[in-house]
Amino acid sequence: MKSLALHKGIVQIHIAVFLFGFAGLFGKFLSCDPLYIVFGRTFFAAIALFVYARVAAKPPLSNFKIQQIFFFILQGILLAIHWWTFFVSIQLSSVAVGLVTFSTFPLFITFMEPFFFKERLKKRDIATAVAVFIGIILVIPELNFENDITKGAVYGILSGLTFALIALVNRKNAQACDSIAVAFYQNLFAAIFLIIPLTFLNTAPPGIVDLPNLIFLGVICTALSHTLFINALTHIRVQTASVIAGLEPVYGIILAFFMLNEIPELRTFIGGMIIIVTTIVAGFIGGKQKN
Repeated sequence: MKSLALHKGIVQIHIAVFLFGFAGLFGKFLSCDPLYIVFGRTFFAAIALFVYARVAAKPPLSNFKIQQIFFFILQGILLAIHWWTFFVSIQLSSVAVGLVTFSTFPLFITFMEPFFFKERLKKRDIATAVAVFIGIILVIPELNFENDITKGAVYGILSGLTFALIALVNRKNAQACDSIAVAFYQNLFAAIFLIIPLTFLNTAPPGIVDLPNLIFLGVICTALSHTLFINALTHIRVQTASVIAGLEPVYGIILAFFMLNEIPELRTFIGGMIIIVTTIVAGFIGGKQKN
């Protein structure tokens, strides 16, 4: 039974990470402004998570302290900015560049986590950061902001930075809250926050033909993937999950190859491999040291 639960957890994690990687392709599937993409994603994800919480009889989505609500609002704003920069990166460059540069978030966590939580910075973490930085240099073709690949890489790095901030806020808030509740409020407040910039946007909103893609992105690639990831953690170790999560860019790049005919340039491929392998190895070593 234990072996069966382990296999179930691993399968769930792989499906979740596959869906995480698949989400990046919607930056190409949808031609509307990234603000609309993120609003649709967070709006439909919030609805799906609310329904799931009710049907699965998860802990209540109310009765939180003022401090926790403040963190929910902060997480929502950061999530909106994170996904906006992520989709801008992909629309400007490619799925590969967007996913690979987003994967630099461990670089930011490495240096920010000791500062926020008063923890010691380890030599291993510094070495990991240096390797990731080398990968970034290879992905960026030139320091020319008229180059769309360079601009896409910069937005991807900003996406990684905001994701790192979300992770740090999550660490603070998730200790006292159910994970589904955290995910629900993140998406809810992100959608509410996005109403403000959307009122000033001059570009056309998504058409009816875009609605199925936005629903799929919000319900399947966001709400379902998040739920699968959380459920899998009841069967496998967090360390195992974090190592598998490092495969997100790999899944996304493979999907982009078959569905969009996108072939990464050699520099992007080499830099991406350095970032991905470094992240996976660091997660594996870090998990072993915690056990």
